[in-house]
Amino acid sequence: MKGVILAGGHATRLRPVTKATNKHLLPIGQKAMIEYPLRTLTMCGIKEILVVTGAGHVGDIVNYLGSGAEYGVNFTYKVQDEAGGVAHALSLAEHFSQGDKLMVVLGDNIMRDNLKKEVEKFEKRETGAHIFLKRVKGDITRYGVAEVKGNKVVSIEEKPKHPKSNYVVTGTYLYDSDVFDIIRTFKPSARGEYEITDVNDAYVKKGLMTFSIIKGPWTDAGTFETYSRANRLAYENKLGF
Repeated sequence: MKGVILAGGHATRLRPVTKATNKHLLPIGQKAMIEYPLRTLTMCGIKEILVVTGAGHVGDIVNYLGSGAEYGVNFTYKVQDEAGGVAHALSLAEHFSQGDKLMVVLGDNIMRDNLKKEVEKFEKRETGAHIFLKRVKGDITRYGVAEVKGNKVVSIEEKPKHPKSNYVVTGTYLYDSDVFDIIRTFKPSARGEYEITDVNDAYVKKGLMTFSIIKGPWTDAGTFETYSRANRLAYENKLGF
């Protein structure tokens, strides 16, 4: 199993502070944001990690993370020339994966849970994908939302106006090597991006998608509201970092 951190995009919802730096280098507590998804991977024993980021700040990311020796891992870096969406960024990991399964974490995904048991279980599967869900109160219309029945994912809808559940698809995913063939079948969405929800929904339709529920604190940090929440969790020592 190899790891991928997706740390690209323009972070327009955090402007103007992201005009001068990649949002994933902003502090959450006493750590840079990107160190939280990194910890999610390393807690699962993953040592080979690809970091995908935009051309504008790749030097800053490399300067901060280095070779990976400080974290006990080995980093590879890939530049996403244009912000073509999460699925497009993931497609850049094909050569890096070399047919191995991948654990993919968005660079602003902040959680406390150790997912090692779920990862070890997934490694024993021949095919498929696995997503991590979080039951969230309040407005969830800016997220991907999963409809589940029993132990099965029935559907996943991106930014639904009328969500069918309160289970948000967090920014952490497990994929087999077929994910790249799936991405190649897609066209950009109405907003000009290759959507990760379309990737996940493809696995759902094949009956190859499983899920787990995040039990501890979780948030993204893509808006000022959720960025503030992430910092509150960090300073209240609820992230275990």
